[in-house]
Amino acid sequence: FPTKAVGVCGCCGALRPRYKRLVDNIFPEDPEDGLVKANMEKLTFYALSAPEKLDRIGAYLSERLSRDVARHRYGYVCIAMEALDQLLMACHCQSINLFVESFLTMVRKLLEADKPNLQILGTNSFVKFANIEEDTPSYHRSYDFFVSRFSEMCHSSYEDPDIRTKIRMAGIRGLQGVVRKTVNDELQANIWDPQHMDKIVPSLLFNLQQEEITERSPSPETEKEKESPIELTERCFRELLGRAAYGNIKNAVKPVLMHLDNHSLWEGKTFAVRCFKIIMYSIQSQHSHLVIQQLLGHLDANSKNSATVRAGIVEVISEAAVIEASGSIGPTVLEVFNTLLKQLRLSVDYELTGCYESCTSAGSKVIKVHEERQLQEAVIKTIGSFASTLPTYQRSEVMLFIMGKIPVPGMYPALGSANTGFEGSRMIQIMLLKSLLQVTAGFQTTNMLTALPSSFLDPLLSFTLMEDAEIRLLVLDILISLIDRHDNQLKVLTDISVLKLKMDKCSRQDNLFMKKHSQRLYRHVFLASKEENSSQGHFQSLYALLGLICVELANEEVVVDLIRLALALQDLALTEESLPVYNRCAIHALSAAYLNLISQLTTVPTFCQHVHEVIEARQKELPFLLPEDVFVETPKIPEKLEKVEGEVLFSQAKIAETLGGSGYNSERLATPYIPQLTGVSLFPVACDSDEDRLSKRKSIGDTISLQLEVESRLSPEKEQVRESLSDDVSLEEQERERRRQVVERFQTAPFEEIAAHCGARVSAHAKLIYIYVPPPSPSGSVGNGHGQSRSVPVYEMKFPDLCVY
Repeated sequence: FPTKAVGVCGCCGALRPRYKRLVDNIFPEDPEDGLVKANMEKLTFYALSAPEKLDRIGAYLSERLSRDVARHRYGYVCIAMEALDQLLMACHCQSINLFVESFLTMVRKLLEADKPNLQILGTNSFVKFANIEEDTPSYHRSYDFFVSRFSEMCHSSYEDPDIRTKIRMAGIRGLQGVVRKTVNDELQANIWDPQHMDKIVPSLLFNLQQEEITERSPSPETEKEKESPIELTERCFRELLGRAAYGNIKNAVKPVLMHLDNHSLWEGKTFAVRCFKIIMYSIQSQHSHLVIQQLLGHLDANSKNSATVRAGIVEVISEAAVIEASGSIGPTVLEVFNTLLKQLRLSVDYELTGCYESCTSAGSKVIKVHEERQLQEAVIKTIGSFASTLPTYQRSEVMLFIMGKIPVPGMYPALGSANTGFEGSRMIQIMLLKSLLQVTAGFQTTNMLTALPSSFLDPLLSFTLMEDAEIRLLVLDILISLIDRHDNQLKVLTDISVLKLKMDKCSRQDNLFMKKHSQRLYRHVFLASKEENSSQGHFQSLYALLGLICVELANEEVVVDLIRLALALQDLALTEESLPVYNRCAIHALSAAYLNLISQLTTVPTFCQHVHEVIEARQKELPFLLPEDVFVETPKIPEKLEKVEGEVLFSQAKIAETLGGSGYNSERLATPYIPQLTGVSLFPVACDSDEDRLSKRKSIGDTISLQLEVESRLSPEKEQVRESLSDDVSLEEQERERRRQVVERFQTAPFEEIAAHCGARVSAHAKLIYIYVPPPSPSGSVGNGHGQSRSVPVYEMKFPDLCVY
């Protein structure tokens, strides 16, 4: 009987299981009629009523679909997938997992088919499934096949362009579905693993890239679609990045870097910048610095790659850093600048040596100088764009950081490599100063004393006395940028009488800043005017600097000192006959322009009248002593400057008299300005020459020789001190020869000999104490009945060298 019963069940449809009959009834005789909706409702009701049968329904549908695919009955295949989709949407019971396995098996079979329509059909079903939130967890489901297959579809090379686009879009939607289904499910395989990200991310980037490369005319069908492939790809990419947690950022960004490397996309810059803009705007803002860190590391890894590749990475960092700075700064501020400055140094080395590796090696690459120059400009631009987004306190730290990287003559050793030498150090100085200029652009602070400490200003000002004209001009521009807090530079350089500038009351912080640093500023302005290789730009920058000091930082005492400085510049142009004619005329013009500015700002009638009379006299007799004839592209100056005297000169006595009646310190105005190293200087003349030479040293040995020279001048007798401080021209050659010998000794002598020699020297401070401190009074001690005990004056105390400034 059992055998007979089985035969009867196989032959008679009425005896088949009910779920099979219900499944068979949803298929019409003609597949073009579509799914039988009434029977589909019965099947859905049955599945909801008997959820334990759901897995069997799925298995039977899968069996029918496999048979229909094999027989190329694609109409019934579509009907089966539609039925599966409706069952998935309706059923959320505990038995759904077994049904899902049957569903995924059918989707896998469709994706493996050769027909594009079947692949697209399977993808659409999978996307619908991905949007369903399951009530029960799954412990054994795997999506590895779908990641691989959808990624392959994203790279489809089907002959028909329309079908190829549809396949690629289906692949993108499939990857989007996989991400949605797995990214928040801890029980699923980690979609952020490199094995998955290395397939998903390049597939998306490939489609973004293809849309830029291939411009084909849109078909009527694609025009009706809601979004283009590029829009779909970008949306999917943004969704992927938006779901990335802190620990997944690296795995998501690394494939982007590798894709740009493998396809040489850094050189074009446009696509790389676009990719990272998408990344920076899509990820959570508190994770932005992780992307910057990866870019910096990638830049370091490509240090020996071509300049165009490095320039592309730098451009991307520039765009990404600005976006990151507007959100979460993170710990990467100094790291960004450190890496960029390192790339500047390497680029300078490459430019000077002509190769990336040792030029003696057989496989060394020859570089192109113009590409390295473009890279250097890109790095400097990036430094400026990133610094512009930083708050004031962080920008001050960056300025100090960059200043610490600049090789200062006589203070820090050269940064150039052994192959580049002095020229390498010079180029690094220029590049770093240009970077510093970018950082200071738009710098505004209410407290300049803390924003610009001595550790920053002292080395910066030392560059104003460098022999290199380009370096001096950069330093002047930096000082102008730091002092100009209200965008007054262009106003100062135009007609003051038209603009009617007014000096605001100087704040307490500004007063403290000028009290501490004003004499150094005046001194370096005065000494910078004496440089023979100064050009029109230098003198215009000096005028702008003095004008901004007057407008931004001036109080009554500062105005007096600035007038004295302007008159001292006039005397300098009269006495320094060794200077070129243009320089002397430019100094006269600088002094005239500046006194005219101060007279307009102080609004003292008698002072303004005197300045106006001198300017009118020069216009009639010596127009080449005014800015209009000097600060132009083709200056109108004589071949030789005759003796200048009379009404064309500003009178210090008249100025002191006119301003003294308005409350200014006439006694100080009548005192000629003498450059000083600090506010109070014992030997201003000697300090001028000594610091001038110290600022122009090119080696540590030269600096030591100058220190020895100063010490040798400070003998115990006052007469010898005064004699050593006088500028005796007859002894100049002997001093030069002695310095050369000292330098040679420090360069060639053994270390032990140098150490013994330096240890035996007596400090200059001790000698000055011996000379100028009066001996104890004859009465001896000052006591309260304690015999010989007495307090030691501060100037006699011995402090450690590190504590003495």
